[in-house]
Amino acid sequence: MTHSAETSPPLGLRFARWWIVGPGLVVVGFAASTVLQTASFDAPTQAATPATAPAPAVAADVDRGPVDLVLLAGDGRLVTANQDSDSISLVDVTNGRVLHEHPAGDHPTSIAAVPNTSHVLVSCRYSGTVEAYDYAGDRLRKVGTLAVGYHPYGLAVAADGRRAFVALSAAAKIAEFDPTTLARLRTFDVGRWPRQMALSGDGKRLAVGTSGDQTVSIVDVDAGRTEFQHRTGGGLNIGQIHVDRSGKTFYFPWIIYRQFPITTGNIRLGWVLASRIARASLEENKYREAISLDVPGVAVGDPHGLALTRDETWMVCSAAGTHELLIYRLADQEFMSVGGPGDLGDPRVYRDPNKFARVPLGGRPMNVRIAADDRRVFVANHLFNCVQTVDLQRREVVQTIDLGGPAAASLAKQGEAIFHDARRSLDQWYSCVSCHYEGGVNAVPMDTRNDGSDKTFKTVTALHNATRTPPWTWHGWQTDLHAAMRKSLADTMLGTEPTEAEVRAMVAYLDGLRPPPNPFAVAAATDDRLRAAVERGRSVFYGAKANCATCHSGPYFTDGQVHDVGLGSDRDRYQGFNTPSLVGVYGKVRLLHDGRARSLDDVLAGDHDPEKVTGRGPLSDSERADLIEYLKTL
Repeated sequence: MTHSAETSPPLGLRFARWWIVGPGLVVVGFAASTVLQTASFDAPTQAATPATAPAPAVAADVDRGPVDLVLLAGDGRLVTANQDSDSISLVDVTNGRVLHEHPAGDHPTSIAAVPNTSHVLVSCRYSGTVEAYDYAGDRLRKVGTLAVGYHPYGLAVAADGRRAFVALSAAAKIAEFDPTTLARLRTFDVGRWPRQMALSGDGKRLAVGTSGDQTVSIVDVDAGRTEFQHRTGGGLNIGQIHVDRSGKTFYFPWIIYRQFPITTGNIRLGWVLASRIARASLEENKYREAISLDVPGVAVGDPHGLALTRDETWMVCSAAGTHELLIYRLADQEFMSVGGPGDLGDPRVYRDPNKFARVPLGGRPMNVRIAADDRRVFVANHLFNCVQTVDLQRREVVQTIDLGGPAAASLAKQGEAIFHDARRSLDQWYSCVSCHYEGGVNAVPMDTRNDGSDKTFKTVTALHNATRTPPWTWHGWQTDLHAAMRKSLADTMLGTEPTEAEVRAMVAYLDGLRPPPNPFAVAAATDDRLRAAVERGRSVFYGAKANCATCHSGPYFTDGQVHDVGLGSDRDRYQGFNTPSLVGVYGKVRLLHDGRARSLDDVLAGDHDPEKVTGRGPLSDSERADLIEYLKTL
């Protein structure tokens, strides 16, 4: 990491040391000898209510963990969304220092500027809010909060600044609101797990990465409906979306899962997990085009952030798992439609430094923004607690702006770094988070060969509460969590056997992995009609007819036992299945061990109908509906 003379760290902040976490893995830390100027933070307020009291300061030794950033007018300043410290930071790019930091909800996830104002909007996923801040002068001031619930994620603001949109990732909806008054205008349906999104040039269409459906949904915002969906084909983890200057075409990165067995040969051919960038139309429902990113022997792991220069000469993509910025000369990329884009990147591109470059960044680079000069790329680096500036001409990091953080990585933070490191896998194709996105589930049943069998696809389970819900794996054969961690890295990822210290770090990370609050439980607490349905559903859950609580018991709604309920196959190496926890079941789009059910209704009306399990008679339609409402609150 380098600093130019004019971009030295702010007074009182000095780089402390490099943390060596494991083979091939380096995480940098920063030490702060003085606290940033935070004595007069403004207090959080409700929507459109002036702030009246100072807000608490953000501790200097807390990881910031930036995941998104927005450039302000003139590109001299930017604001970051810091997920780990629940804050946002106003940064002077010219001098390379933090001007002000302000607390911001719980789990800030996305940030956007409101045109023609001095305001930015921040979505806070765990608190279920969109918050507005004024950045006039050298201070951030909170000006309002809009409660939207249901895990708000990506933000998009119209060019005229008159309307804004936020993706409600847990509700499969988009909420439209007035960015000036924070008045909620309407809500409309979209595909499942809406996360990243972007508006067309004319503001009439919204491209929404709906990873739960493995699609990007194109929404007519005037009509408030989805016009069509671009399918990714086994796609996972749709990243940052960028609309080109025509306003009619957009680009996005994603991971594709191709269902071939995990073998050395298949991995190296890109037949297990692979990285792509797509180009698709905002106006026509025609098959998307794509390019492959992976280079033989040194693949690209976990593509995430994406942006184009304004002249569209260059396209950049952050690879969060391989800790780098990919730079492509756009005109040289042969985007292919049906039948493409091939298993590996185009050698005519990746062998030509004039067409393609990889800039090492370290850490975990997330969302990116490009300055108006079409030369500087700003990267939010989550694990490095900083913003990095990459010079597109020099192909190197020319500035690193420290956002604050501890002098040394905690054990859990070291485990987080391993969890997100694709270089731990064979030829660096994928990381733990490639499948367990944000520690949760994904939308594709996968064959990890964890139980020693082939072609027995299993849904990916959430890792929240994993340390408290033994045994592990769908068949429950794994009773040693440390052994499970070693097996995942060495067998599923075909990587280097981890040390015991690295295993302890990963377990520490999982132990502290906090799930988002259940938005359906929050809704039931304030809605009398919904609360009544949930209470009736609770009676069904614990009643003799459904008898769900016999297996789904305890604080995590699992008895930790293996049961045979008639859902297995001859290919399974083990009989019976480990009772899955029902905590957070509202967020799943694939249910039962093999993902055959696409909804809770499919589970209860299909192969896991309570009547088939207990033999005590069928549930009525109303009982099943009430039971679903209860399950969604767990």
